[in-house]
Amino acid sequence: MKLLTILCSIVFTIKSCSSDVAITNKNTEISSQKLYYNAKIYTVDENNPLAEALLLEGNKIIFVGTNKEAKLKANKNAKKIDLKGKLVLPGFHDVHMHPMEVGSTTTAFVLNEEETNAENYISTIQKASKDNPNVEWLIGFGHSINTLFNAKRNPLEIIDEAVSDRPVIIMEQTSHSMWINSKGLELEGITNSTKNPQGGIIMKEGGKLLGILIDNAGNVVFQQAVESLKDTDGEYDGMVSYVLPELAKYGITSVSDARTYWKRKQHKTWKDLANDGKLTARFNLGLWAYPTENDKEQLVSLKSLFSNDENSLLKINQIKLYSDGITHNTTAALHSNYKEDFFGLKTNNGLNYFTQERIAKYIEELESVGFDFHIHAIGNRGVTEALNAIEQSGTSKGRHRLTHVEMINNSDLIRFKQLNVTADAQVAGDFTQPQYWHENNHLLGAELSDNQVPIKSLKEAGARITLSSDWNVSTLNPFVGIQNAVTRAPQNISLKEAVKAYTINGAYVMRQEDKVGSLKAGKLADFIVLNQDIFTISSNTIKTTKVVLTVFNGKEIYESK
Repeated sequence: MKLLTILCSIVFTIKSCSSDVAITNKNTEISSQKLYYNAKIYTVDENNPLAEALLLEGNKIIFVGTNKEAKLKANKNAKKIDLKGKLVLPGFHDVHMHPMEVGSTTTAFVLNEEETNAENYISTIQKASKDNPNVEWLIGFGHSINTLFNAKRNPLEIIDEAVSDRPVIIMEQTSHSMWINSKGLELEGITNSTKNPQGGIIMKEGGKLLGILIDNAGNVVFQQAVESLKDTDGEYDGMVSYVLPELAKYGITSVSDARTYWKRKQHKTWKDLANDGKLTARFNLGLWAYPTENDKEQLVSLKSLFSNDENSLLKINQIKLYSDGITHNTTAALHSNYKEDFFGLKTNNGLNYFTQERIAKYIEELESVGFDFHIHAIGNRGVTEALNAIEQSGTSKGRHRLTHVEMINNSDLIRFKQLNVTADAQVAGDFTQPQYWHENNHLLGAELSDNQVPIKSLKEAGARITLSSDWNVSTLNPFVGIQNAVTRAPQNISLKEAVKAYTINGAYVMRQEDKVGSLKAGKLADFIVLNQDIFTISSNTIKTTKVVLTVFNGKEIYESK
């Protein structure tokens, strides 16, 4: 074995030496095989849905079946792991989250979302400013925009009282608005006469700024603030120290990053993680389509960034763009008008980050390169226009998806199947539960508020459904999403469909269903072991389930203590 060690050290820079490679030294054979047996394996393979054992050779599954058959096929030196009857599932796919944003160290402070008096935020902001004297922009996160809407004085006066000598910007907990002080507005050249940008609103009252930037008006400023901090090291370190371990803990082995800010060089940080061997999940990046960019120049840049190396854990093969905004801002695009008018614009039926015509143009240009589109669409008009754009410019090659899909006209339900568009839903958040639907009656009316995120209706219409977290808007925990998906009557689906939504359906939209997403011979070994059988326990206790073991690419990357 000393000779092996020496040889490994000599050739390490050429090819990593591993105990997973079969080696013979005298009479001792180290096998690359691992046998996981005595389990209840739900394979998500329709031809072989249940099994007892998995036999691995390196990072691949070579047999799925009974304990007896697997033991006969295993070589005598295979490592044997007794799972003691526990449930095994394929590794989870979360096809809409913001991992690099979650892990970033740019946020200096967090406000309490439950706080209803904006005046009470002043001390927190002041303390953050004192604790972070050297940052160019002081960045925060977490308040509810309703707290600002309900403030007794101008929100700009409140944040200026907290800090006035340098720029401050605070992202609201949904990320769809920003609270900014006068210094920040001044640096960005925003005055009482500044016009609204595409997909955004600069809030004013009586012609005077309120310090609230809605949707893309806030996005533009926030990205410039973050870029000024030059914190790529923080994003890298946050991924390694926090995000990747959290993914493994919850059994998530494949992820679509729902917004990669390529102008901030985030894609290069991702590439550094991949090249350094740090990734412990498969990642597809969704390059952010900036609404205010020149289309011709942006399309050229996006095309140049496409990457789809089959041998890499990192692929840059998706485009993320927004059709509309969000309901409680009254910026989700509706076919009808909102019941309340916050902004006094010419129209009161939401806004478009990208119009139907622009979406169609981007799909026509980028689908042929190999990009799939990940389109934010919350309002029923946003959904209709996104589907129209795909129908207008898409081909059978595309694996596009609409995410959020909170309101859908009945006539659009069948179009998801007809156009091969995946409906990506997030139901882990409490706001998506039926008991909360009618909290938006004052904005939408009772009829439109009903049947939010209609996953049952979509399933009955033949749509492919994926479930995702939108982390950190909602919890990362897939078992919360699964429990809610099966219990949120009248818009619920079966447990088997919920598991498919987190596994093989997610694999399809990531173009890797031939490699992962189900457990069968020939596929890569991504799977998880659970502490309880979600198929036999009460559906109301699914969210208490824990992952006890996560295997990614044949390696055990997480084990509960």
